[in-house]
Amino acid sequence: MIKLFDASSRKEWDKFVTSHEEANFLQSWDYYEFHAARGNQIVRRIATKDGDVIGVYAGVVENAKRGRHLAIAGGPILDWSNKKLVRAIFEDIKAQGKAHHCTFIRVRPQLERSSENFALFKKLGLKPAPTYLSVEYAAILDLHKSEEEIIKGMHRRIRYAVNNARNKGFTIEKSQDPKDIHEFYKIQLATAKRQNFVSFSEDYLTKQFAAFAKNNEAVLYTAKYQGEILAQNFMIFYGNEASYHYAVSTELGTKLSGSPILHVEAMKDARARKIYRYNLWGIVGEEEKNHRFYGVSFFKRGFGGSEFKYLPAHDLVINPVAYLKTKAIEKIRKKIRHI
Repeated sequence: MIKLFDASSRKEWDKFVTSHEEANFLQSWDYYEFHAARGNQIVRRIATKDGDVIGVYAGVVENAKRGRHLAIAGGPILDWSNKKLVRAIFEDIKAQGKAHHCTFIRVRPQLERSSENFALFKKLGLKPAPTYLSVEYAAILDLHKSEEEIIKGMHRRIRYAVNNARNKGFTIEKSQDPKDIHEFYKIQLATAKRQNFVSFSEDYLTKQFAAFAKNNEAVLYTAKYQGEILAQNFMIFYGNEASYHYAVSTELGTKLSGSPILHVEAMKDARARKIYRYNLWGIVGEEEKNHRFYGVSFFKRGFGGSEFKYLPAHDLVINPVAYLKTKAIEKIRKKIRHI
């Protein structure tokens, strides 16, 4: 008999999640410690059979203007071929959404985008969401190759930037001190002002970094030239994946291309941790030249590797009438933000 209940053991949780090749920090214990530290309600559920863990999922309750909802990014984590387990977990997800008075539940699993997986979610009663929950199209590098082979597979502009950084003597600093996020935040603010976007708050960035860094899962990489900061990468190392989570670059860093050398260093550290998947995260299609993330995608593709499309976010609607407002608001926002 399958039993579902609230999880209470970090060790048990992370052991199960990291045993699944597809999982990343989105379903880690510490990601929800971060959400809880910011005063958010979290849901962390575990499924067992005969005392053995067979599935988990975690989510955060978002009390948003577009509708109160339960957001489950990167999950649930389970054996998707076990249909009885899949049904049991989604029944529990729906029950949790109702218990937390949600209008809907949004799920973006670690499943590949395919007709079979679309059909599965339709059968479970979910429908494609009006907008995304987490990255749905990612650039991913296989780190099983040597550093020399990995660099050789990069575009010549990235190889040039790496060689230039070495020739000029760029220095790289690494930190796991949450206080160092203050400088990261200041650079992000300046960048947001130049490029006209809304930055994350310092509290958001600091608490998230602290939640992961305390267990050696996050590192802030800083590239400097003659003492001046060029670029910073906020990396998360969890399970089988190194995630390029957030990044900032100064005007000087953009001019001198200070970011590529940080990636080479982070890849080296990932391999030392026996992590062989390097996720550069969100990209858009090569044909989407007018998309606001086209430039970032062009940069990420320069590192070589493969591209992976996740099944997009799907919604399990609990209150159909209230959900009409959600759809309307999100469609308008999507158009305004060009996403």
